[in-house]
Amino acid sequence: MAGTAVLAAALALGTERLTGPRGSDVRASGEHPAGRETAAADGRWVATWTGAPVRAAPVGTREPAGTVVRNAVHSSVGGDAARITLSNLFGTGPLVVDHARVNSRPVTFGGAGRVTVPAGGQVVSDAARTRIAADSDLVVSFRTPVTGGHITQHPAAFQTSYLVDARTSRPIDEWRYLTAVDVFSTAASGAVVAFGDSLTAGSGSTPNADRRWPDLLADRLKGSWGVANQGISGNRLLSDGRGGIAGVTRFERDVLGVTGVRTVIVALGVNDAQTASPHLDPRRVVDALRRLTGQAHARGLRVIGVTLTPFEGIPNFTRSREAVRQEVNEQIRAGGVFDAYVDFDEVVRDPAAPERIRADYDSGDHLHFNDRGYQALADSIDLGLLTGGPQG
Repeated sequence: MAGTAVLAAALALGTERLTGPRGSDVRASGEHPAGRETAAADGRWVATWTGAPVRAAPVGTREPAGTVVRNAVHSSVGGDAARITLSNLFGTGPLVVDHARVNSRPVTFGGAGRVTVPAGGQVVSDAARTRIAADSDLVVSFRTPVTGGHITQHPAAFQTSYLVDARTSRPIDEWRYLTAVDVFSTAASGAVVAFGDSLTAGSGSTPNADRRWPDLLADRLKGSWGVANQGISGNRLLSDGRGGIAGVTRFERDVLGVTGVRTVIVALGVNDAQTASPHLDPRRVVDALRRLTGQAHARGLRVIGVTLTPFEGIPNFTRSREAVRQEVNEQIRAGGVFDAYVDFDEVVRDPAAPERIRADYDSGDHLHFNDRGYQALADSIDLGLLTGGPQG
């Protein structure tokens, strides 16, 4: 009875983030639900999966009216209820969604089966009573009954999702509109957010195998923590680009807004180093990392950093860019940037050629890792570092 009461309270709390009438359609407020953790008795809402919105799909990409988007994702922690976040951040018109489901369970929005998300907005669904197991595959599906503006996407997902219409079923290597799945858990301590670039997103790992290092970290945690992967391929700390909005800008949205976040692992900066102009001062990178730590500390979060990994062998490698990487790593190791750090560089570098990745960890492009390399990164994280508060 006590467990039922806790879950009932959680289901009620799950509808807080919507405004509008309860009818056949509800309009999303567009409000960013920062810090969406709500606790009831012995349970809490916590992110089991995330996929940061990156950019609009290329001009001309449109979903025919009535297309069903089937996003395939993988859970890190289990729970007895689920809710989803849909984003129209890069949309140029309203996004209309209906017939939403988590696996086979219907999902509603403010009690309605249909929701309209304004351009630039997002919506958090009602809580749906459904059992989600840790380390399991989920399909979050919904229909777009009318053609809208630009599609908000997370490309390079390394996970096959599908677009289904009346005639075809087409595979896509991206997540569309879906940016988070939260669960109500009585077992999880909170969420760890992995904030990074393609090395966090899993470039070079086996597609559809969940071999990114945050996935492998979640395996080690065995459902005791949610792990939210907010890696974006090509992302840089200091500047916008094809890899989306700069890390210093998206940190509030993609870290501080994650449900149940308690610890952050910051793994950004290698793209700044390997694309740096000859005059980039590495102190700019270090100062930006310190600013992220300060933002997290202001919310009571613990911050773990990682050193930047080698990239000799890529076409744009230069000695000056390598010097930027080395100086950033020296500052991280000296302390005062994060609460603690993990030396990813030491884990993956070739002992005989420290500016290069070990051959048995190299995906082949001399920048990204294979499954074995990502396993080594996940194994190098002392799980004891994840607990505790900020160090000031």
